[in-house]
Amino acid sequence: MPGLHSLCFSPPSFSNSATSQLASLPGSKPSSLGSAASSFKNHSPSEIPISLPDLPSHVKEKILSLEIMGIDSGRALSLNPALLDASPDSIHSVISYLCSKGIHHKDLARIFGMCPKLLTSSIRSDLSPVFAFLSHDLNVPDARFRRVINKCPRLLASSVRDQLRPAFVYLQRLGFRDTNALALQDPVLLVSSVENTLIPKLDFLIGMGLSREEAVGMVLRCPGLFTFSVENNFKPKYEYLVEEMGGTLEELKEFPQYFAFSLEKRIKPRHQEMMMGRGTKLPLSVMLKSTDDEFKELLMMQNGV
Repeated sequence: MPGLHSLCFSPPSFSNSATSQLASLPGSKPSSLGSAASSFKNHSPSEIPISLPDLPSHVKEKILSLEIMGIDSGRALSLNPALLDASPDSIHSVISYLCSKGIHHKDLARIFGMCPKLLTSSIRSDLSPVFAFLSHDLNVPDARFRRVINKCPRLLASSVRDQLRPAFVYLQRLGFRDTNALALQDPVLLVSSVENTLIPKLDFLIGMGLSREEAVGMVLRCPGLFTFSVENNFKPKYEYLVEEMGGTLEELKEFPQYFAFSLEKRIKPRHQEMMMGRGTKLPLSVMLKSTDDEFKELLMMQNGV
């Protein structure tokens, strides 16, 4: 079925007029896949405002239902081919379960768009253990499930046994004691591989000349360090700090947030502007956190203007 193959690897083409026509159909804002599909049952193929390959009607209904929900059907099918054989009832059960946990319908397009395999996940084996983990291990109250999931939808697609709990144990050993903050502010750390992501990044910080205790202290103060690339962030920014700015490790220990600022848009321009004057030296935090107006005023004061 060549038409289906091409659809799975590229999203169907929708014109603006087709999209507006689709939105005007009855049930254009369904509460579930099942209700979305039902909105097309009374329409003949000629009445459906979007051109699709010569596919079985139930597949067309599924594709259109996904699009109505705001999900890129082409991407979803390419990343999760099992969707083709999934029954509307099974998908509806997943949606209903997530809604019962406080997830809003308006959140589903983003959640399923990022993790299409959730549409065919098992409530008992895949989803329920994640919410149990959030509740029992991280002490997240039911009323905050939505906030945590919206912050990091990948939690729902991660195995508690193989991913979430090992990452949680490792982070606790490092000193991440506030489970509520971990869940609500930095849940992406829980879906990060201990062996391939967390440990190598900590090792790089130690390799710069920091002691393990100092490196751990930096990531505890700035957990976002664990989300930055070694090759695209740590290395070029550290080299610029040391080689061009004459900076030191002590400055990084005091202000690990340095790595969160853009090298090309913030660090280099600010440093170069400082060098154009009298070679003004400012603490990293002042240099990078100040607004443009505050920064210019600081330079004028330093240069005696």
